[in-house]
Amino acid sequence: QLQLVESGGGLVQPGGSLRLSCIASGSTWPTTINWFRLAPGPEYEGVSCIHRYSAYTSYGGSVKGRFTISRDYAKNTVYLQMNSLKEEDTAVYYCAAKSFDGATSCSLDYTDMDYWGKGTLVTVSS
Repeated sequence: QLQLVESGGGLVQPGGSLRLSCIASGSTWPTTINWFRLAPGPEYEGVSCIHRYSAYTSYGGSVKGRFTISRDYAKNTVYLQMNSLKEEDTAVYYCAAKSFDGATSCSLDYTDMDYWGKGTLVTVSS
């Protein structure tokens, strides 16, 4: 089993920055770690993902060029650096993970995750 705990959310003004952290613990380390967000609306939006072994990364179109995902093996932590934040980035941000499936890339499909954290709220407002 795997537990994921997010932190780093909060209130920030438009144009500001935040760094989210996702700490993984348990008996297994997933192959990929993803960030999703849920704003008022029906579905999760894929924000970013990173593959543990290949270092492959992917970003959603609305955050590309502003957000950066990275990992620290020693700390079992994945980070999401968010810059140039906009009001439309306001959402609950979730860390999710996928177990090994032989792939060397990652996807932003929220239906494909095996583990989820409880989320951290990011509010971008002046």
